[in-house]
Amino acid sequence: MKLDKNIKIRPFAEQVYQITKKIKVGQVATYRQIAQAIGKPLAARAVGQVLHNNPFAPQVPCHRVIKSDGRLGGFARGSKKKLSLLRQEGIIIKNNSLDLNKYQAKL
Repeated sequence: MKLDKNIKIRPFAEQVYQITKKIKVGQVATYRQIAQAIGKPLAARAVGQVLHNNPFAPQVPCHRVIKSDGRLGGFARGSKKKLSLLRQEGIIIKNNSLDLNKYQAKL
């Protein structure tokens, strides 16, 4: 799937969206992991900001991106919606956290 070229996005954001699209159903990645994958290891917060403003959801599945400690983190549509979407994909979440060893994608 290609991103809509009619929507103007910065190169950094496009890199974030392209990596995020690679996260498969039933898997998650961390903000830090995405930052590292695009060669900007200190940009985890910037990744979060880009995903918060994601105009391509659900094609760019930003609900599959979580904090490095396994906690869910924020979501533009609300944390309950993020929790629901991840559970629908078969991810087990306890105490607002999940097992990265089990669900973390390889990017």
